[in-house]
Amino acid sequence: MISEAKKPIPHSLTVSCCSPRIWLMVAVLQLNGLLLSHQAHAASTEWKEALPGWKYVFPRDHGPHSNFKTEWWYATGNLTDEQGHEYGFQLTFFRQGILPGGKPAGSSRFRLSELPFAHFAFTDVGAHTFRSYQISSRGAFGEAGFAIPPGRMAWLNDWSLAMNDRGDLMLKADTQQQGEERGVDLKLVEERAPLIHGVDGISRKSSKPGHASHYYSLTHLKATGSVIVNGKAHAVSGLVWFDHEWATNQLDKGDSGWDWSGLHLSNGDDLMIFQIRDSQGKPSFLTGTLRTPEGKVQTINDLSMTPHDPWKSPHTGGLYPSSWDIKIPSRNLELTLSPKVSDQELVLSPFAYWEGAVRAKGVKSGTSITAEGYLEMTGYGGKTLGLGE
Repeated sequence: MISEAKKPIPHSLTVSCCSPRIWLMVAVLQLNGLLLSHQAHAASTEWKEALPGWKYVFPRDHGPHSNFKTEWWYATGNLTDEQGHEYGFQLTFFRQGILPGGKPAGSSRFRLSELPFAHFAFTDVGAHTFRSYQISSRGAFGEAGFAIPPGRMAWLNDWSLAMNDRGDLMLKADTQQQGEERGVDLKLVEERAPLIHGVDGISRKSSKPGHASHYYSLTHLKATGSVIVNGKAHAVSGLVWFDHEWATNQLDKGDSGWDWSGLHLSNGDDLMIFQIRDSQGKPSFLTGTLRTPEGKVQTINDLSMTPHDPWKSPHTGGLYPSSWDIKIPSRNLELTLSPKVSDQELVLSPFAYWEGAVRAKGVKSGTSITAEGYLEMTGYGGKTLGLGE
């Protein structure tokens, strides 16, 4: 009899997740044979789903939600050093639950209740270079975990996200690979209240009922600190966008990929947009959230995202859009989104996705406007587990 951990992985897996990004994490963990366990099957009916009526409470909701199966903490930022050189980064911590509610009291340290996983990517805009890294751990000796702040919120080895008593986030990641070093060490000061996405405490992921997550962002984090490039530290400042999302229920079957962006507009607006694409590559669901500097929040229901000018990856042969036309008629907003560096593709066998620093320009109510932020595109660069054939 083949053990659960050694069963062959099919080409298409149905993955229970709260957000499109979770597919990426679950795919890698499945390849490592970590999710296919008797514990997971035994507890599968006990997970909570993201339902209307959730009341967000902080700092509680900055921490883990162990009764939900999937969760992630995600930070992206555009930074500039004292000489005007631009950098971008992504640091994401994932939690995939195995036992609802966490590990029972008195359990062995080797008994898994959740699986930590993390991605770190770094863009040097002036040098036109991009590096990405991934690590995972069972966390049996405290080297990985999640907690309610103050203190560490998420950590894995030397990568960490913490919050001090004043509510400032402290973010660190540093790694060396093949003789190259990339790192970030930042203090993030929250300038705006948490932005809650969706309606009545849930962010829908489909026009059909039962597909939703709990999702909020800290959109306007003032960043100061340093980045490290091959052993040399550069003092930097900039803006960081932080997302936190959790749920259990899965996305619709047959979806082939998604496109997401978080943007800081030059008029002070914060904008999050995403679309999910069907098996034909057409949008099956689009939505977003816009917040003005005065704090007015609008859920975007008239979003359109039109791709242009395919860029062919030299790594996977995937064809990614190299620009996007974004239109939101209700806000009289039109933007053209383009990457700061063309090649910001994370190649993580057997799948790949594009996640990188972007800039935009356009018009809002007849006035010119610009933007900076991050863009994520999946389903273009080869097969992704969880997305089907």
